[in-house]
Amino acid sequence: MLKNLVFVVMCLLSISVYAHTATDAEFSKIHGLELYNQFKSISALPYLKNAAEGGDHESQYYLGEALRRNKKYMTPEAQRAYEASASQGDLYAMIRLSQRGGDLCVQMNNCPSEQKSPMDWRKSALEAATKQAEMGDSEAMYLLYRLTGDEQWFERSAEGGYALSQYYLGAEYREGKGFFLTPAKRADVVERWMRASAEGGNPQGMLAYAAIQGRKQDWQTFRYWNEKAALTGYVSAVYGYGSYLAGQSPEYGFKEDLVTAYACISWVLEMDGGGGMKEFAQEELPQIAARMSTQQIKQSEKLLTEWKASRPPLSFFPDKL
Repeated sequence: MLKNLVFVVMCLLSISVYAHTATDAEFSKIHGLELYNQFKSISALPYLKNAAEGGDHESQYYLGEALRRNKKYMTPEAQRAYEASASQGDLYAMIRLSQRGGDLCVQMNNCPSEQKSPMDWRKSALEAATKQAEMGDSEAMYLLYRLTGDEQWFERSAEGGYALSQYYLGAEYREGKGFFLTPAKRADVVERWMRASAEGGNPQGMLAYAAIQGRKQDWQTFRYWNEKAALTGYVSAVYGYGSYLAGQSPEYGFKEDLVTAYACISWVLEMDGGGGMKEFAQEELPQIAARMSTQQIKQSEKLLTEWKASRPPLSFFPDKL
């Protein structure tokens, strides 16, 4: 009886420890990615390391990214993180490892030892991406385009609904890609892809589509997509939306709302330097505050607290690859 009781207690303790560890690793991943996406790679490192040690392949990949970007070249620790991720089938890690031939470490002649050559990793990435693409994975199609430069995969990815591909394809057409009989035809194609990207949830696509509607003086649609982009937490959109609500560019038709404007700019300022937005927010926030009462500022602070609990964190949405 006593042995059975001890066994049950030990099992419960093991479950409790496992649950705590899993929760800790999950928190570390979420917070690490939040910091990374705010261009705070150094601050993200301890969190990403903790999550990566738990075996999460995405955390391992981002740990490799943070280490490599901080040092500007492939370090032994970054190499190990990428290899741990790639060994679990992470396509992004495979592609990064396949690109090592162009890394600064080659010029410095200090590249770390490797499990497989860049050519072997490229082969593995191609095989895995092709398999996923043939099953209809539009993100894998985009990665095949990045691996091979084959424009057909780029277009198939966009047609398949991958919002990032749609945004970049629209941007390339906007910058002169392809041949069109008239500028209007080109503009129609650009608008088509930016709208698809916006509706697919890409905040850059949202702002690009809003800009197109602004040029048409469709201010209602312009306002709608600017607000939608801000709701994703995209830093540029949050800052822009706050500025519009503070009265900037009144011709766009935003209703002045100093409480919400102050909350938006305050949130950007709280990032404390990530992405170079701090200076803009520092300059604008006092100008907004000068037009507000103490009560309004308190309302704004309360609103920002509510946002932090219910909205996605601020992010620059950097490309994963």
